Amino acid sequence: MKIIDGAKVSVDRNIVTVSGAKGTLVKNLSHPGLKLSIANGEISAEGELVMVNTAYAHIKNMMNGVISGYSKKIKILYSHFPISMEIKGKLMLIKNFLGEKQPRKAKIMGQTKVESKGQELTISGPSKEEVGQTFANIKSATKIRDRDSRVFQDGFYEVVE
Repeated sequence: MKIIDGAKVSVDRNIVTVSGAKGTLVKNLSHPGLKLSIANGEISAEGELVMVNTAYAHIKNMMNGVISGYSKKIKILYSHFPISMEIKGKLMLIKNFLGEKQPRKAKIMGQTKVESKGQELTISGPSKEEVGQTFANIKSATKIRDRDSRVFQDGFYEVVE
């Protein structure tokens, strides 16, 4: 697999480090029988085809992430109680969700940044996995329990473009 322009890749005992304009990502791709190496601007892998393709997919996502980054847009919708949120370090506090007194908490993963403008959130970062996991943490924290979900549709919804 060819290294994308703008990304710098290094491999040390199957620990892959990719750096670029948006940051640096490190991933341990150790697996018995899998050997990664770099030569002439190309990454080569030896081993089972399934593990080789998995390693290539991870490295490709890392290269794309450090060059252009990943982001998700989320819209906050409510009909009963206005939702407010606060970001404290790597923790997002979701206040007044369904009128609850205690704020719900969602963890922000790794190098991911969460920005809010009114009723829209933007989750962005160089790692596809961390951006996706942060979104999943927010969705999990705002899961509606003990109420009819057909009536109470308040929550965080991804904007598909």
